[in-house]
Amino acid sequence: MSSPPRRRSRWAEAQRSWRRHWQLYLLLTVPLAYFIIFKYIPISNAVIAFKDYNVIQGPWGSDWVGFKNFELFFSNPVFGTLLKNTFVLAFYLVLASFPIPILLAIGLNEVGDGWFKRTVQMATYAPYFISTVVVVSMTILVLSPRIGVVNDGLGLFGIAPIDFLGDPTYFRHIYVWSDVWQTAGYSAVIYMAALAGIDPALHEAAKIDGAGRLQRIWNVDLPGIMPTAVVVLVLGVGNTMAIGFEKAYLLQNSLNLEQSEIIPTYVYKTGLLNADFSMATAVGLFNSMVNLCLLLFVNVAAKRITGKGLWG
Repeated sequence: MSSPPRRRSRWAEAQRSWRRHWQLYLLLTVPLAYFIIFKYIPISNAVIAFKDYNVIQGPWGSDWVGFKNFELFFSNPVFGTLLKNTFVLAFYLVLASFPIPILLAIGLNEVGDGWFKRTVQMATYAPYFISTVVVVSMTILVLSPRIGVVNDGLGLFGIAPIDFLGDPTYFRHIYVWSDVWQTAGYSAVIYMAALAGIDPALHEAAKIDGAGRLQRIWNVDLPGIMPTAVVVLVLGVGNTMAIGFEKAYLLQNSLNLEQSEIIPTYVYKTGLLNADFSMATAVGLFNSMVNLCLLLFVNVAAKRITGKGLWG
């Protein structure tokens, strides 16, 4: 029995596309192999979240326990604190890190080419290449109660030294604004590229209509970069629960644990330090599902409000 004409036409079209663009398909094999080997195949081992994992029996030989690990996590007294700390820190980071690169990009776009623009670009872009460990070390030294320059400056005004890293109320501010300092310049490059793609004729028409600089920014530049901003915002909110583990763990100590303990650090301590792999996998799987739900929700909301979403 012959295959339907539509199926034959699709197969013939695929063959023609392969013959015509085989070099491009060949280039795709390496990244596809990477994602399959290191991303998709390991996903199958997430089954240990539903098992009483035993190293000797392996992921598939261990006994099934169903949703027991999830129930234990949800009934754990630390569950509410972990969820609250993770959400508050993540949304604080999104709110702080989203508008600043846009303002920086617009400001640099309005400044004519010259030494000032190049200097600002270098000063804001360079911190992105500093490792998280070095940034945390710098932060600890700057905020140190004894030798930190911040407390030295406060001492000039008669203010007693403050243990910033020992006080839980300062943890979120330190985490977020050190991250903004490190990433704002890099993120601004994305918006500067979007601004460069705006048709200069729109600015000329706005000038002819008598629009000032602020009016051109509001009516030409911001709408021009809106699709890029929406994608960045959706991805940022979609990664709400996947905030950086390294910085939180390195800034964490027994004094600020009240606000610094988040889901990624809890997964690390549960899985690697306590060797409870099933529980750690269950918590990580819950974390990923919340991320997915947030991503889909924000994408739908952005599509309805702005007409632009992550997938067009």
